[in-house]
Amino acid sequence: MPTGITTERLIVRDRIILLSGAVIVLALAWLVLARPGVDGVTAVLLPHPHTAERGGLPLAISLWLVMMVVMMLPPVLPWILFFASATRDHRPSSSPFASASALMGGYFTIWGGFSATAALGQLGLERLALLRPGTLAVSPEVGAMFLLVAGLYQFTALKAACLTHCRSPLGFYLSSWRNGPLGAYRMGFQHGLYCLGCCWALMGLAFAFGIMNLLWMAVLTLVICVEQIAPHGKFWSRAFGASFLVWGLALLVW
Repeated sequence: MPTGITTERLIVRDRIILLSGAVIVLALAWLVLARPGVDGVTAVLLPHPHTAERGGLPLAISLWLVMMVVMMLPPVLPWILFFASATRDHRPSSSPFASASALMGGYFTIWGGFSATAALGQLGLERLALLRPGTLAVSPEVGAMFLLVAGLYQFTALKAACLTHCRSPLGFYLSSWRNGPLGAYRMGFQHGLYCLGCCWALMGLAFAFGIMNLLWMAVLTLVICVEQIAPHGKFWSRAFGASFLVWGLALLVW
């Protein structure tokens, strides 16, 4: 440890570096997804013009993975900061950045697998002409089914268990701590599985709202952050679920 620098100051410095890095990564991810849309309107209000058919499966997987970074980096950031602080506190003379990077690597390995699955689904829907070319969304009737599935899932025991995990980094680290970068990767992978169990149905709503629609991407990111970080997460989760159910039923009826 550098002379005259306390562990507390190192932890603060680590957090500043990690937060700055996260902001840079998020900014770059948004820049990758955002591009001018029709008539000069930005893609914040319109779906991304790329399709799986035009760029092939690799492009679709890449765009889904960038989308996952945009949506899942904010809620996982408290986990990364907590992990870095615990690592620095345990070994003040060692840098936590390699292990924090490994933790993120394990976490986004899970979301990379989800991205590949979602991209395959997108490609299949495009080939079946079930995605509307102008919006990259399914029909309102099919979209209603996505909303109903997401709404019902919010009330399941699996959702509640995964959400409880995602809101409790301290409990997870106390029970599952592993040393070294490999241990950090395994912890990130394990946390990613819980996070996938918590959010997969919400991610599926991209097919209802329009794949790469940045407006709804931002809204769903906020929903996930409220569930996992804000007080009374279980209440908000069920409130969102009820909203999806009402919305889906309204689309089917009207």
